[in-house]
Amino acid sequence: MTIILITGGARSGKSVRAEARAGAFAGQPIYLATAEALDAEMSERIAQHRARRGPDWIARDVPLELAQALIETDGRGARLIDCLTLWLSNLMHAERDVTQETSRLAQTLAGQRSPVVLVTNEVGLGIVPDNALARRFRDAAGLMNQTIAGVADEVEFVVAGLPMRLK
Repeated sequence: MTIILITGGARSGKSVRAEARAGAFAGQPIYLATAEALDAEMSERIAQHRARRGPDWIARDVPLELAQALIETDGRGARLIDCLTLWLSNLMHAERDVTQETSRLAQTLAGQRSPVVLVTNEVGLGIVPDNALARRFRDAAGLMNQTIAGVADEVEFVVAGLPMRLK
């Protein structure tokens, strides 16, 4: 079992790096997508990701139930979760308990037999947001990333397409 967390800023190359890492494991990789196509721009982003990956991936949309999806797909090959930051946004929008859901995900990851590669954004390197919701999101993302990094075997930070190994 290998748990790999890949973090970085927007357009840093995280997803491409994660796809390479997940694709390097034996078997057909499974893409657990947290994004929802709620508008034309997001639909286009999703289409670009799918086209880049090609037909070798099994894709599954999982906007909320990541822990359950991991349980259901364990033993079938490497899984790539892209991305935790959108998952967090989905949880907050659905008014779910972020701390509880993050804890459940971390516990599920710790028990996996097959590899899991997770993508997340590092959102705490910029200025302090000017509104309470944005600050709440930033704080929740930081705590979520710390929790998942704690159970990960490897953590990489990607900047300008270049990975730096942190753990």
